[in-house]
Amino acid sequence: MEEKMISLTIDGVQVQVPNGTTVLEAARKAGIRIPTLCFLKGINEIGACRMCVVDSGARALQASCVLPAADGMVVKTNTPAIKEYRKNILELTLSTHKKECLSCIRSQNCELQKLCLELGVEFGDKYEGIKNDYTIDDLSPSIVRDNNKCVLCRRCVSVCAHVQNIGVIGPVNRGFKTAIESPWGFKLNQMACINCGQCIVNCPVGALHEKDDTDEVWALLADPDKYVVVQPAPAVRAALGEEFGFPMGTSVTGKMASALRRLGFDKVFDTDFGADLTIMEEATELVERISNGGKLPMITSCSPGWIKFCETYYPDFIDNLSSCKSPHQMNGAMIKTYFAEKMNIDPHKIAVVSVMPCTAKKFEAKRPEMGHDGMADVDVVITTRELARMIKKAGIDFNAIPESDFDSLMGESTGAAVIFGATGGVMEAALRTAYETITGTKLKDVEFHEVRGIKGIKEATIKIGDSDVSVAVASGTGNAGKLLDEIRKGNKNYTFIEIMACPGGCVNGGGQPIVSAQEKMDKDIRVERAKALYEEDRAKALRKSHDNTEIKTLYTEYLGKPGGHKSHELLHTHYQKRPLYTD
Repeated sequence: MEEKMISLTIDGVQVQVPNGTTVLEAARKAGIRIPTLCFLKGINEIGACRMCVVDSGARALQASCVLPAADGMVVKTNTPAIKEYRKNILELTLSTHKKECLSCIRSQNCELQKLCLELGVEFGDKYEGIKNDYTIDDLSPSIVRDNNKCVLCRRCVSVCAHVQNIGVIGPVNRGFKTAIESPWGFKLNQMACINCGQCIVNCPVGALHEKDDTDEVWALLADPDKYVVVQPAPAVRAALGEEFGFPMGTSVTGKMASALRRLGFDKVFDTDFGADLTIMEEATELVERISNGGKLPMITSCSPGWIKFCETYYPDFIDNLSSCKSPHQMNGAMIKTYFAEKMNIDPHKIAVVSVMPCTAKKFEAKRPEMGHDGMADVDVVITTRELARMIKKAGIDFNAIPESDFDSLMGESTGAAVIFGATGGVMEAALRTAYETITGTKLKDVEFHEVRGIKGIKEATIKIGDSDVSVAVASGTGNAGKLLDEIRKGNKNYTFIEIMACPGGCVNGGGQPIVSAQEKMDKDIRVERAKALYEEDRAKALRKSHDNTEIKTLYTEYLGKPGGHKSHELLHTHYQKRPLYTD
């Protein structure tokens, strides 16, 4: 059926849009930008902040984000009355806001700050009065909450409840005392928070941010008794450049390696090596389960937010989880064993720093299961944002720095590894290896487009030899829950499932550069960043994990074989049922 179009006039511009379009969307199509604060496309469209009000001829100004466009409607978005209205809203918001903008972690990337600059609002005390004084919640290993900076936009609430299907935060109390809190006054670390950080990347201000561990890294780098090794994840290279003015979707792998070396790390390895290693172990585990009647479907275990979600909300699927550690944990284990032996370094003097797109990795690294011989596999995890701050603090000109490569021994990787950062990437990488392992023949086309794309749940049947392998991919724990519910009911049957906690995968992780809601209206960051990874995959000489020469050497010289005794001792782990809250 042909879509019905309607015509309206906005600020003298006539625009045609499909019936059901909001005035905010229609204005965007006409090239007219209406300011927003609480609005988050497809997630939080509640008209609460009133920043997007327009004059549509009604008796009162209306919020354009929830106002349906009507045929023949005449809309004004920028009259003196509207500008004064918006300015008053901002001044009232600032009256209870903790104004430490010079030192705030979101300074120069704060939507409230930007609106104040655009509308000429000074950070004065026009409506100064009583303020609520909140204690900063910094007990979580991943996320810090400062309600003194909260603007009650509810974007964090919506993404937690409706996208991730967690709902550990929400509005409590009424009127002036309204605050975004966890139930019963609990702190975030007492709740079943999965540490994904989607609340952070969708917060417009500095009320939410990652636990900053950069001071610990600086201390390690300054310690002459420590041998400090760093490893960045695949998705970091697809987003780090945004912090330095590069267009979204630019891969900055070479510059990133050079910057890490300039910061003073003794070795710069690549988590992509760990991704290739993960595939060797995971593909072997999958083949063994299929051949020996093991628990199916097997579900990937690379995403720590997903793992905690499973342990807490779907513990009946714990046995379905691959026992493989995540790539950076595998790398950490190999650095403190294989690398330490090769270099004749006391492993207790080695410190491993992981640069991750993910705030949940901070929690993962502290799990007691992630270590051996009294040592943690990974000592410190910092996010993409934290690395950017370190580079800036060190005075490194990221744009001018020449490119370099990772250090050898654990720096080589294949195209299969780099696509781990996009939803479907782990599945595709595993299929490339599983296919050749099972059939003994070379893949003519290594790209499995059936599992690519940003759709929340993807299903495919892959022909491997004489068998049809049913697979599924889910990103965002809300989608993961839907998929698992169907399996529980007996409506779906799969052999292999990939799940990532964050929508779109690691490229959209909670530790990635923050993009404003206004920019998200025009582009899908999941798509743009994933492009950089797929381009790097296509440019690689080797595109299958089992072809990685350094991985082959690792097994020959140290591990023996994939899935062997030593591999299980160092590269595999176990999971546990977790409570919904702890008092």
